[in-house]
Amino acid sequence: MSDLSENAELRELARLLEVVRRLRAECPWDKEQTVASTSRHVIEEAYETADAIASNDNGEIAEELGDLLVQSLFVAVIANDEARFDLAQVAHNAAEKLIRRHPHIYGDVKADTVEEVLSNWDQIKAAEKKNAGKDSSIRQTGRALPALMRAEKLGEKARRKGMDWTNVKEVLGKVREELEEAEAALAQGNTEALAAELGDLMLALANAPRFIGHNAEETLRRACDKFVGRFEAVERLASARNLDLKTMSPSDLEALWQEAKRATSR
Repeated sequence: MSDLSENAELRELARLLEVVRRLRAECPWDKEQTVASTSRHVIEEAYETADAIASNDNGEIAEELGDLLVQSLFVAVIANDEARFDLAQVAHNAAEKLIRRHPHIYGDVKADTVEEVLSNWDQIKAAEKKNAGKDSSIRQTGRALPALMRAEKLGEKARRKGMDWTNVKEVLGKVREELEEAEAALAQGNTEALAAELGDLMLALANAPRFIGHNAEETLRRACDKFVGRFEAVERLASARNLDLKTMSPSDLEALWQEAKRATSR
């Protein structure tokens, strides 16, 4: 990176930080916020950033990254006001953690593959947790994540510890096994067992995309978007024919869905 580019980045970051600090000091809404109240906004901006990345729209990605950056700075500014910590401490600790967890870059550890990098990362992270008196077991993996993302992360962690399916075919075989067990529970009228088996099924299925170079969140997001497109087509067809979806028979609804599916697949 050239000195000119680096200076421009630092200048704009400093300007943004100054804007955030002024709003915190003068805006009635910003003045009322606490660290606790910011969590919802951080989550919203993170998901909006993920959505922008999925759309592959550079303008949207840049805008949402900016909003997420604002929220990160805002939390740090509020924390400083509440005498918890300051932004300098946050930045320093983040840099130190990255340096510590990349000994193949900043030290003399050899890591030529992604697997070696991740293995080193896991060992260093576990040591950090142990030294801090915290639980570093797989039990803590992804606990703050939505269940779908945690299911995939658990599978990735288990893989790095030596246990995983070999390929996507094996995963789908496990999905079929869990589906059969769910159907057996349904036949017995045992809803608690059915719920448990459905959970096992979803856990297995959430790990299938990573075997073909995708991730569960992205895969399900695209499926949701596809469903929206097809359902809107169903509504258009029904409206054009003066049909009420609520009063249509299952067979007529299925026929309309298949028609919409053909129309949206062109």
